[in-house]
Amino acid sequence: MKNRSVLISGAGIGGPTLAYWLQRYGFDVTVVERAAGPRTGGHAVDIRGTAREVAERTGIVPAVRAAHTGARGMAFVDEDNKRVATLGTDVFGDSGGPVAELPVLRTDLARILYEATRDDVEYLFGDTVVAAEQNDVGIQVRFESGAARRFDLLVGADGVRSTVRGLVFGPDEKYLRDLGCYVSLFSTTTTLAHDGWQLMHTMPAGGGRPGRTAAVYPRAEPGTALAGFFLRSAPLRYDRRDVDEQKRIVARAFEGDGWEVPHLLATIGDASDFYFDRVVQVEVDGWSRGRTVLLGDAGYCASPMSGIGTSLALVGAYVLAGELAAAAGDHRQAYAAYELRMREFVDRAHEFARRSGDNGLMPDSRAQIRMRNLSIRLLPYLPRTLVGRGMERVANAVKLPDYTALAHR
Repeated sequence: MKNRSVLISGAGIGGPTLAYWLQRYGFDVTVVERAAGPRTGGHAVDIRGTAREVAERTGIVPAVRAAHTGARGMAFVDEDNKRVATLGTDVFGDSGGPVAELPVLRTDLARILYEATRDDVEYLFGDTVVAAEQNDVGIQVRFESGAARRFDLLVGADGVRSTVRGLVFGPDEKYLRDLGCYVSLFSTTTTLAHDGWQLMHTMPAGGGRPGRTAAVYPRAEPGTALAGFFLRSAPLRYDRRDVDEQKRIVARAFEGDGWEVPHLLATIGDASDFYFDRVVQVEVDGWSRGRTVLLGDAGYCASPMSGIGTSLALVGAYVLAGELAAAAGDHRQAYAAYELRMREFVDRAHEFARRSGDNGLMPDSRAQIRMRNLSIRLLPYLPRTLVGRGMERVANAVKLPDYTALAHR
């Protein structure tokens, strides 16, 4: 086999999944991650459609089920916490709708994948790639720590603002499609009895303020939740390294709002896993350059609000590893086959995310909120063939080859 040594940048979802399969196929794998350890924070994610099959083949389904958030659906509520519209998982099936059958915190999924690979894969935490020079025989990488190493292949699985993509493909501006809003997430406490329901409180635009939604997402531990804030806004200027400034942006945007918002904002200062970012899609024309290839959000993020990103990363990792094994390490052949198999899935996911827009979370008027709620209340009475099929079709848009015969063990 040629090109046996592989460096993966990013220890989120796609990176460790790729590492799991590559080491099974006989590759020597190193994963570098800027964080000091497995990532914490982030939102709840869903494993949908074909990605469920990847999870089963990877052997992580029992652990995923054990880490189930307990979510049973989504409920929109008014200021008094009265439910005005509900979306249960039973309405859409196991892979459709805003909450699917296998919801898990991104933190927990990343931990599960790390634990499945840490004995066979080299992890370099607290470091990142700062330079990469590739030629016909390999790729020379320099790390922020000052270390330099040579690898045969480099994979950028390091998120929407991928360092690897920036080094090899060019600046972010070439690849990010702005979707016009921001999302913020952090762990919090709550006295709301949500009983497995994600609670959403929407406020329409007015008084010079845009439409916006605050949310609490259930966690397994009683009295805790994941807070979410969704805000339509023109691009804001702020220091991406200044978390306190980002917290102030969220607090100002939702100041004076009712429901559970005052309590959530009161806890934001102590949040150690705070996340705030612009909602974008990543569109790259060709996911490889020489010996470097992109995976997951780094190459084809659909949208942090799409509900399909984790599935794209899981399936993409499985396919990329399988094609590298099938091509005996020939990266040119493997990268082309990977993109050919994944492109329709990615294109459908992007189209679905754009068509879904903000899913009624940032309305311009109260009339739009009433129409959204009415539409949701009608869903259980519609034929199942008409409900949730869009997401299910996207989630099952790729057929998985069976590469397992290529595994060394």
